[in-house]
Order: sequence, then structure tokens, then C-alpha cells
Amino acid sequence: MAKTAEFFLDVGSPATYLAWTQLPALCAQTGATLVYKPMLLGGVFQATGNASPATVPAKGSYMTDDLGRFAKRYGVPFVMNPHFPINTLQLMRGVIGIQLREPARLDAFLKSVFEALWVKAANLNDPATVAATLAAAGFDPAQVFALVNDPEIKAALKTNTEEAVSRGVFGAPTVFVNGTMFFGQDRLDFVREALA
Repeated sequence: MAKTAEFFLDVGSPATYLAWTQLPALCAQTGATLVYKPMLLGGVFQATGNASPATVPAKGSYMTDDLGRFAKRYGVPFVMNPHFPINTLQLMRGVIGIQLREPARLDAFLKSVFEALWVKAANLNDPATVAATLAAAGFDPAQVFALVNDPEIKAALKTNTEEAVSRGVFGAPTVFVNGTMFFGQDRLDFVREALA
């Protein structure tokens, strides 16, 4: 039976960025298929009563330090974005739009957005910065913004978010392997074991 890791993600989560830097290689090493499940983290929080750790000052400060430790362990760049939290509704519609309409370009799209947010600390609350980020990665901003306003894309993101909540997701990143849920980028060892 084929092994699959379902990756529920929102680009506005720094922990999701760190998981994204590791999961493709982890899946390749274990012979598993990585299935991206873009969702709206704000919608998940609203449905579950959860909130970002950043809303608790002591927890937010610790989390920032801990993310830095993991980035160092993984050997990847990381900068806590001073514009955090980011309203990711348009970005996540873009992610799912590219996934549905140009799936071969999904990795490049995610790379451009994740690196803009968590390496370059860009303000992706600003539409002009989003447009410049997309253009620099070889995407036509007008085409992406058209996807963002497409009713089918809006519905797909809503459906994924509702699926996440129905399966017990309360935050990002969340990975499912054979129906077992693993929350947080610091649980990738368990994901690896489940896939092995």
C-alpha cells in the first residue's frame, strides 16, 4: 500500500515553514507521497477556539527562540517576521489555486511565499509586496490575483479548512499518516517513524 503524508498547512505559520523545509526530503527517504492540504489557519482557530501562541507574550517569546533552535538544527535560514501575524486568506487562496490549476508549479509558489515570509521577513500583508514577490519568482501577479477571486478556489480552500477541523486539526502544521495526526514541526520524528 502506498504511504502518504497529508500536510495541512498555512504559509503564515513559521512552524509550518520549518516543516516544509523538511517534509519533502523525509517523504522521499521513506518512499512516501507528500500531499499538500492548504487550509486557512484563521478559520481553524475560529472553529476550534484555538489561537496563535504569539497571543500569549511569554509563550510567543519562547516559541520564537525555539523556532530559531530548530532552524539551526535543520540547517535552514529563518527570521521571525516583524509583520507577523499575516492575514493569509489571499495567500492561501493563491496556494490552492496554483495547486488546482498549475500543480507542477506548486513547489515554486510555496518556496517564493515561504522564503518571502520567513527568510526575507517581507510584509505580505501589502498587496504590492505580494505582487513583487510573485513576479520575482516567475509568476504573473494578475493571474494569481484572478485565482484568488475565483469562486471555485474560494470554495476549495473552505472545503480543505472544514476537512481539517472535522479531522481534529487545531493548528499548523499538522500531518496525517494512516489516519494518525501529528501536530507541530517538532513531531517530524514521529512522522518519519510512522512512514518507515
